[in-house]
Amino acid sequence: MEQSGKNSHSEKPQKFKGEDFKRWQQKMLFYLTTLNLANVVTKTVPKAEGDNIPAETLNAISAWQHNDFLCRNYILNALDDSLYDVYAVFTTTKELCESLEKKYKTEDAGSKNFVVGKFLEFKMMDSKPIVNQVEDLQKIIHDILAEGMKISYSFQVASIIEKLPPSWK
Repeated sequence: MEQSGKNSHSEKPQKFKGEDFKRWQQKMLFYLTTLNLANVVTKTVPKAEGDNIPAETLNAISAWQHNDFLCRNYILNALDDSLYDVYAVFTTTKELCESLEKKYKTEDAGSKNFVVGKFLEFKMMDSKPIVNQVEDLQKIIHDILAEGMKISYSFQVASIIEKLPPSWK
């Protein structure tokens, strides 16, 4: 879409506040792709070797440095203010991304354990409408799938049957 002659980047992710890192990271990568900057995150900086460095290589390095500056600042500006101050010390996109991953991928592993625990502990009760409880269980299963874990359809069905309230058995 065009607005005032400039591209609208409505796909810019919301500010990262320390939760759902994996989702934010995927949205951020998509946003950087729309800006033609994702290569800074996914590839390595061009190298200059020797004394006689071709102008083409110097131009590639200069373009990389410019894109790295932009990418780093787009990522920093997509962080909540409380996180911005912590991560602004990193001078390259690679350092910034590695630090964020080190901190928040570990926490994501904890969220996998949390959602699996919710699934295992879920029990249906006679006192609540069965349809609502099945929907709640389906949301938990969706969260498990969103974490990248796989559950076969037959296991999902068997789980629902097993978790039915005592009066249904």
